[in-house]
Amino acid sequence: MDTQSLQAFLAVAESGSFSRAAEQLHLTQPAVSKRIAVLETQIDARLFDRIGRSIRLTEAGHLLLPRARQILVMVDDSRRALSNLSSDVAGSLTLATSHHIGLHRLPPLLKAYTAAHPEVRLDLHFLDSEEAYQGVLDGSLEIAVVTLAPQPDAQLEVVPVWIDRLCFVCAHDHPLAEVTQPTLQKLCEHDAVLPGPLTFTRGLIEARFAAAGLRLPVALSTNYLETLKMMTAIGLGWSLLPERLVAGELHELAIDHPPIHRPLGFIVHRSRTLSNAARAMLALLEEARETAARASGAVTAPSEPAPKGAGIR
Repeated sequence: MDTQSLQAFLAVAESGSFSRAAEQLHLTQPAVSKRIAVLETQIDARLFDRIGRSIRLTEAGHLLLPRARQILVMVDDSRRALSNLSSDVAGSLTLATSHHIGLHRLPPLLKAYTAAHPEVRLDLHFLDSEEAYQGVLDGSLEIAVVTLAPQPDAQLEVVPVWIDRLCFVCAHDHPLAEVTQPTLQKLCEHDAVLPGPLTFTRGLIEARFAAAGLRLPVALSTNYLETLKMMTAIGLGWSLLPERLVAGELHELAIDHPPIHRPLGFIVHRSRTLSNAARAMLALLEEARETAARASGAVTAPSEPAPKGAGIR
């Protein structure tokens, strides 16, 4: 099996379309079909069923899919290991970040990185943190800079860089703005607009209210914090937003409760050989981590090394 055929197979399987796979691979649709046909001949099995306009994996396709991912990750890992024999910082860096971090935390780092390493092609993806986690796990991403999961996968090296304080906010003309020090129970008398139910941030918020025996009255949700800010500002409900988003448009509520914090940082796979380009980015993130620690007055230990024989190489 050649890697080009495996790449075509993965692209079709993940997109559910030969035409979309062709666009993704910068090939013609007949070229993609030919690569799939070659692969099916090599394994002597049909990989896709074409039912009307839809495409479905066959039993053989389902069996091959995780193995194809593993093979391509191993090939990329070998290429990076060989490339790292030189000290050049070049090639491609596949990096994912959430929209909020990409807009409010990363720009100075990305500017410094591209200025210092002009030979690197930055392949930047804006993804929900949960999707980025999966991308690092399955090998499609080298680094993700995201909201950190409360219980990260043991296969991942997880390093906090910043801490976001989540502020309780509402519109200036919202009824809660007239309450001097509202309780969590008082909040639950009004609609909330919050991040989506499957996000790490929503999980932190729900856990805090559940610990108080309360159920959140969520009227609307979205994973885009800037959209939540807009919905809160026009009075659709109260919300929790990072303090960097709280400006004159919103009223910050002095809640009678300890603040909620969420950790932001970077994740890499412990078993992946990182490119020199990725190592250079991690160095900048570590500098940002130390700067944030000094600014907060905290004493931060160096990130824990990966286990001997595995880890970040």
